[in-house]
Amino acid sequence: MPAKYTIHTQQTQPRFYPVGKYATIEFTENCAGSCKECVKKKCVYDIFKNNYMHMHRMEDPEYLYTCNSCFRCIQECTKGIFSRVINPEYREIGDDYWTPEVLNRTWYQAHTGSIPVSGAGYRGPFSGKGFDAMWTDMSEIVRPTRDGIHGREYINTCIELSRRPAQLAFHPDGSLASEKLPILEIPLPILFCQPDFGILSKNVRISMLEAAKTINTKMFIPAAQVTPDLAPFGRTIIPLVTKSNYPKYTGLIAGCDMVEIAYEPGVEEKFFQLRAMKKDLFISCGLPLTAQLDYAQIAVVLARAGVDTIHVYADTHGREKESETPRFIKEMLRDIHLALVADNIRQQVNLLATGGISMAEHVNKAIICGADGVAIDLPILIALECRLCHRCEDGLSCPVKMESIDPDYGSQRIVNLMGAWRNQILEMLGAMGLREARRLRGEVGRSMWFEDLEEQNFGPLFGKRKTDIG
Repeated sequence: MPAKYTIHTQQTQPRFYPVGKYATIEFTENCAGSCKECVKKKCVYDIFKNNYMHMHRMEDPEYLYTCNSCFRCIQECTKGIFSRVINPEYREIGDDYWTPEVLNRTWYQAHTGSIPVSGAGYRGPFSGKGFDAMWTDMSEIVRPTRDGIHGREYINTCIELSRRPAQLAFHPDGSLASEKLPILEIPLPILFCQPDFGILSKNVRISMLEAAKTINTKMFIPAAQVTPDLAPFGRTIIPLVTKSNYPKYTGLIAGCDMVEIAYEPGVEEKFFQLRAMKKDLFISCGLPLTAQLDYAQIAVVLARAGVDTIHVYADTHGREKESETPRFIKEMLRDIHLALVADNIRQQVNLLATGGISMAEHVNKAIICGADGVAIDLPILIALECRLCHRCEDGLSCPVKMESIDPDYGSQRIVNLMGAWRNQILEMLGAMGLREARRLRGEVGRSMWFEDLEEQNFGPLFGKRKTDIG
């Protein structure tokens, strides 16, 4: 029996003190100094003891990056001199989609390899935009046998990036008569994409590729940016090419398992030439989700032309590109998936999604919408302590010196993040009673969509919503 797939995490402390959500304020002149044990020492999470790499003076606030909001320190201070406030710097990082909370929790997972917890519970809105308007079925959560994290039951997170036959044929003696197609399996429904911005130095790329190699996934990189330094990661790399430049990269493609060619009209004519470069080469086609393209029907054409994987790209916020009223990726994935189902070809081709995947729960939600897996970019950059300040785009220095990152350190941070994400994927699958990630694909019956519930319950009374919440 093959060994159970495991991602080995290891605490990797941040090089620079992260921007924490909370700061403490102490009126030290009123401290009794005679407490048997200060509330800081009684912290059940050892937040103050492990306030990593942060030097402060007694009169300065402490910025609690890993605080879990249990408020025990506030409540049990005998003199009532201890209080907590929101760190003003925290409000300034990220944007309206990649929120400070997303960045902070991503840093925590990359640091510890653990699932984030909060003693204060969830304090956000009942519903929000995008994936926050979608809930998943947790009806099996009370069954202990569904606990895949602690080993009581094996939950398979493997996906395929290879094409599957529509049907099998057998000889009279029972032997297989159908052509045996090559198989490319990835043990996690997550691949990496090189981000569109950031300080993508040699060390940063090697950190990402080393992490991808460690967890046995792959990474999409423009072929023109695959330098000789990246040669040891040949089979981990999926080079991105176009109709016009792919003949220049024959040697690179020959050393890879898979190649992705950008969509252009007539691109399907190049699939045969690509396969001629290497036997058993797997082909992906990168399809941008723009308002000008009928991406659902294009996906059907590509699938009919024999492509193995269709890789769709939304913008970094998960929205349709080049549109005044952009749709969110969950609706677009649903359209593509159903178009392939209607054409009776969905089982033969694979669908990957990039854009707006900022948390582990988004992986499962994207699969419910019809994807086989996702390819992420910004989360792996954030794992390396990026603050999404975009200073690098203006030629300014990076506050966390990404250019000097050590590849061993950086790769372990990304591996930690993927370990924490996989555990959350397993928890969700176990709570839904599923033992395989592939069983979740297109299972909208295991989800509830706020838009549908609102229309069914309030539509008859108030009419249709005028603005899109996606």
